[in-house]
Amino acid sequence: MSQIASLLPTGNILLDLDAGSKARLFDAVGALFEANRGLVEKGRRGQPAGPREAGLDRARARASRSRTVAIRGLAEAQGAFVRLKSPIPFDAPDGKPVAQVFVLLVPEHATEQHLQLLSELAQMFSEARFRESLGSPTDAAGLRAVFDQWEPAA
Repeated sequence: MSQIASLLPTGNILLDLDAGSKARLFDAVGALFEANRGLVEKGRRGQPAGPREAGLDRARARASRSRTVAIRGLAEAQGAFVRLKSPIPFDAPDGKPVAQVFVLLVPEHATEQHLQLLSELAQMFSEARFRESLGSPTDAAGLRAVFDQWEPAA
């Protein structure tokens, strides 16, 4: 199993999300992590704050300037995959809108692991066949199987 597949439970897969914008996509992913992974940081007045209030709001602000954001207080790397109903502008290097988004949260201290995970994601998504296979599954389990079956090119 790939490192990426091990970070991706079926509960962290959203299929055919109608986000409409990058901000709405991040809101949906924040709610997903909050509901499925219990990602919690201390918010105002020491009360628990969900990721939309704490880590992911900061991540969204920084993601507009960078593709990578480390989350303080996160114990282990976590992933989520979103297949959008319609492509949205995302400030991609090629200027094209995106329809598939993998969100990777990593602990602030996990620099080597972070680089390994980014390398694996780059290998996966550079393969046209892999990207195309993500469009077929009709449920999260089927999509997770695509990640499970991926192997690096020899």
